[in-house]
Amino acid sequence: MDFKKLDFKNVKKYLNPKSADDLNRFLENLPQNAGNAALIAAAIAWGLAAALGLYTSIQTQSLIELRAELKETEALKPIVPEIKDISVAKSEVEAFVEKAKKSYGGLNVTAKGSIITITANNTSNFTEFREALGHVQNGGANWRVTLDKLCVGRECDKTKKLVASLKINKVEVSAIEQNK
Repeated sequence: MDFKKLDFKNVKKYLNPKSADDLNRFLENLPQNAGNAALIAAAIAWGLAAALGLYTSIQTQSLIELRAELKETEALKPIVPEIKDISVAKSEVEAFVEKAKKSYGGLNVTAKGSIITITANNTSNFTEFREALGHVQNGGANWRVTLDKLCVGRECDKTKKLVASLKINKVEVSAIEQNK
């Protein structure tokens, strides 16, 4: 805005004390000049605008409080670790099985992928069988052993009286990243 081109005579006219009287006279004569229907319509429009403004401010305040509560709740949420099972390398399982065959001569210990199967022809080998199961359970670092099949005595087929099938996985624990 260029103040050099501003006409101060016009501005002075609006700042004159009599201009307030002119405004007052205009408002007093407004019902006769505009009509009551126009004034009622204008009042309704202003009333609706005021109600809408009030409703919007109340909803905005409610939204602000809800957002603050949500942020507080997210701040209290702990980081939960995620546990993943990863297959053990076939070579690691086979190396373990070779050692177990030497230690447990009365049992048949075999590996197929990451599954170790321990069998015996007689139930008299149960103590050795139980020790072999414990050995597999504690066999490797971070091993997670899942029992797929276990049968003892009459539950098993006619040739094998002790059978256990154990699936070997490694456990990996990682923290879940939170979206911020």
